[in-house]
Amino acid sequence: MGSLVKPSGLLASNTSSFPITQLGAASKRADQFVGLHFFNPVQLMKLVEVIRTPETSDTTFNTVVSYCQAINKDVVTCGDTPGFIVNRLLVPFMGQALLMLDREVASVEDIDNAMKYGANMPMGPCMLGDYVGLDTCLSILKGWNARYPDEPAFVIPACLQRMVAAGRLGRKTGTGFYNWKGDVPAGPAPPL
Repeated sequence: MGSLVKPSGLLASNTSSFPITQLGAASKRADQFVGLHFFNPVQLMKLVEVIRTPETSDTTFNTVVSYCQAINKDVVTCGDTPGFIVNRLLVPFMGQALLMLDREVASVEDIDNAMKYGANMPMGPCMLGDYVGLDTCLSILKGWNARYPDEPAFVIPACLQRMVAAGRLGRKTGTGFYNWKGDVPAGPAPPL
C-alpha cells in the first residue's frame, strides 16, 4: 500500500488482530501508519481506538486524532498491544468465562447473569461471544496464542474449539451457546 498511496497520504488499519508495528513496517512508511480501530456498527458506536507505534510521527498521530474528533468519535489512544484496549480486555474476559464452562463450575446462564447483573454489563460474556461470532473469537485467540504462546490470557478454551468445529458459531448460524432468531437470543442452546 505504501507505494500505491501518494507520498502525503496517511495509512491506517482497522484490524485489532495483527500488530500495527509490523503492518507499518511492511508499508515502508511506518512514520505515516497508525491503527484506527472503529467499532461496529460504525455509524452507531462512538468509540475509536487510535494506535500509535514507536515509528508513528507526531504529525500522523495528531492528524488522525483530529480527523476522528471531526467525525464526532470519542477517541482513546494506546500503544501497539494485542487487541489494543477494548479487545485486549474483552477477548480474554470471554475466554475466562468459557474456561469456567470447561471446568464445569458454572452454567452459561449463570455466568452471563452474574456479569449482567453483578457487573452491570448489557450482556454476559457467553452471549457476547455468540453475538461477535465464536469463530471470530477463536481466530483472534489462535492468532494471539501463536504470537504470544507464553501469555496465559490467550489460552484457547476447549468448549470454544468444540463449538466452532460443530458449526455452532452463535448468532450468525442461529446456534451457539444460545439459540438465536435473527439478532435476538431465544434461550440457551443445549451444551455440546
